[in-house]
Amino acid sequence: MTFVKRVLLQLSKDEQMDYYHELPVIKWLADHDGLILSNKITFISGENGQGKSTFIEALAVAMGMNAEGGSQQFNFATKATHSQLSEQLVVHKTGRLPRLKYFLRAESYYNLASEIENLGVSGYGDKKLHQQSHGEGVMSLIEQRFEPQGLYLFDEPEAGLSPSRQMTLLRIFDQLIKEGSQLIVATHSPILLAHPEALIYQFSSSGIEEVSYQETSCFQDMQFFIRNTEQMVYYMLEN
Repeated sequence: MTFVKRVLLQLSKDEQMDYYHELPVIKWLADHDGLILSNKITFISGENGQGKSTFIEALAVAMGMNAEGGSQQFNFATKATHSQLSEQLVVHKTGRLPRLKYFLRAESYYNLASEIENLGVSGYGDKKLHQQSHGEGVMSLIEQRFEPQGLYLFDEPEAGLSPSRQMTLLRIFDQLIKEGSQLIVATHSPILLAHPEALIYQFSSSGIEEVSYQETSCFQDMQFFIRNTEQMVYYMLEN
């Protein structure tokens, strides 16, 4: 189900420039007619420092979610470090209201878990999130809290997850999609990126490009390393 169709960036001529305006992907958004999102799952891939987290965070805030994570009801701030990019995003919606909006980011998961515990919010399982490992807590949160026909944004949800748990998360993503949810995910995981119905955008120094799974840098780098493990290890450790 589609809740968000397209995301555009609009800058006024007198807009004060911030650090993120120098990112190639932000310049790309300013020069193009927005980013079209899949009604199922959209992946944002690419190397570190290309603006994936900046974009997904800004979109979450523009959609009424908390910058550090949580549903639309959360309004805590451990430290205000998010950019003002959300104020310059124009989000084209379909008019449908998701049953639940939720933003989950690896960087501030600890803060989110602390807020859930402090508020005594129910719906997250019998075991407190802080009594579980990071990976166990993330999986428990998704399995217990997420529901059909929701809008879910993720920033590197694979952090702390073993490859087998990433496979489990991929299956959960697929089930959420089948139940009418829309997912937007920033990730480095070649396992998650493998979903057959995914729309994948790669953020790079050239801007934003729609790519196939095999064209992502995540897949290519991992494939090259696995196929040439001895040579790669020798090169990295001896040279």
